[in-house]
Amino acid sequence: MRLTTLKRGPISVRPLRRSDENAWLDLRARNRSWLKPWEATNPPGSPPVTASFASVVRRDRRQWRDDSGYPAVVEVDKKLVARVTIFGIQWGAERGGSIGYWIDRDYAGRGIVPTAVAMLSTMAFDRGLHRLEIAVRPENAKSIAVADKLGFSDEGLRRSYLYIDGAWRDHRIFARTQGAPRIGRYWEEQN
Repeated sequence: MRLTTLKRGPISVRPLRRSDENAWLDLRARNRSWLKPWEATNPPGSPPVTASFASVVRRDRRQWRDDSGYPAVVEVDKKLVARVTIFGIQWGAERGGSIGYWIDRDYAGRGIVPTAVAMLSTMAFDRGLHRLEIAVRPENAKSIAVADKLGFSDEGLRRSYLYIDGAWRDHRIFARTQGAPRIGRYWEEQN
């Protein structure tokens, strides 16, 4: 698939670029402690993960090209503030993927993530995906609010699902399918 930029008002969702390196590194550094309780990591005994920024950009481009994932960054008024990704895409009989997201602490609670998730989800549904899932730790009320605002259905608890912040953590699974009505301000058509 061709890399694309989605835009609604001051919010843009687009692929990561090599020119984003300084802004990306600054964003990640400033938000390290804010994101630590929510981001998956490899459990002890796994090989260390080290990736250069250039290799992350190459991996992201490959996923777009192969239709295996749609990793994107989110800008507000041309400032990098978040990451939204559809990953683990399976075609064939499943036609599904999972959504992950995080945002700069200073921009949280402004409706940016629900808007970005809606834009990227709409694009994925238009590409032919049938089902999207969001996995959220039960204690992450802000992330659950994103799934609720977008009409994702709560399908229950997946026990010991991901290794996060030093332990295997339970996650609630939210899902929506292509045919589910997309109503409300977050699903409005792009101009």
